[in-house]
Amino acid sequence: MEYTRKLSEKLSVEQVKIELLNTAYGNSNTFLAKLDPRTLFVWYLFFGIVPWFIHNQVILLGMFFFMIATTSMSKVSPLIILILSLGLLGQGGYLLIASWFFGGDITVILPLLILTLKLSIISLASITVFCSMDPEKLSDGLLKIGLPGQVSFSIAYGYRMLPSLLEEYHHIFLSFRLRGKAPEKNGLLYWRSIIYFSKIAVLSFYPLLLSTTKRARTTVEALETKGSFYGFNHPEVKKIKLAHLSLRTRDYTFLIFSIIYILCVFSVGNNI
Repeated sequence: MEYTRKLSEKLSVEQVKIELLNTAYGNSNTFLAKLDPRTLFVWYLFFGIVPWFIHNQVILLGMFFFMIATTSMSKVSPLIILILSLGLLGQGGYLLIASWFFGGDITVILPLLILTLKLSIISLASITVFCSMDPEKLSDGLLKIGLPGQVSFSIAYGYRMLPSLLEEYHHIFLSFRLRGKAPEKNGLLYWRSIIYFSKIAVLSFYPLLLSTTKRARTTVEALETKGSFYGFNHPEVKKIKLAHLSLRTRDYTFLIFSIIYILCVFSVGNNI
């Protein structure tokens, strides 16, 4: 019962909101968080695409261990790692069951493991990069590489609004529970309760969408009043806004170390 209580506390809505806030704003003191966002974009561009074209298991394992090290440096929330692990296990298990159902055998496991390893590398690289940048830094980085101001602002706004939307969704969900009537009997394997809560979970999205639309309109009007869209389309304003971004020694050091490590991994993998 003690372990169940601790697990329920960690999976509460309030705890999830805290973990989201820590992921977005709580990693500013790590080494990767101090890098220029363009450095992280270039680094992620390699580790997010190249693993798809590699089939050497030694090289993939070397990249996987490197991703584990960078993820550890980023101080990623355990909740994010748990969600990633469940997703990878579900994806691999689904493919394995489907392959056996259509006549596969034990030889199917190795290709599925390689696919799961590739997905793990790409997922960990994504977590490393986006957990190392707060919304403002991510928005400035996207603006610096030439993306339209509206796009960069929308991504940063989504980061900022996610905890608020989660809390509002929880309130709507509880209001449905207060006005509704739960099943008197759970049924076999709690199937009545599962259907009841699933229905409420779906119905709670509609008020949330209406509230989000209204809030987005208010935000746009406030931005227009403050002249934000003027700054999106004028190079002088963007130059002042992005003046703090610059490539420093640690950026080049990180990229050079990554290149040397990858060259060593490719060398070892091709010689085995």
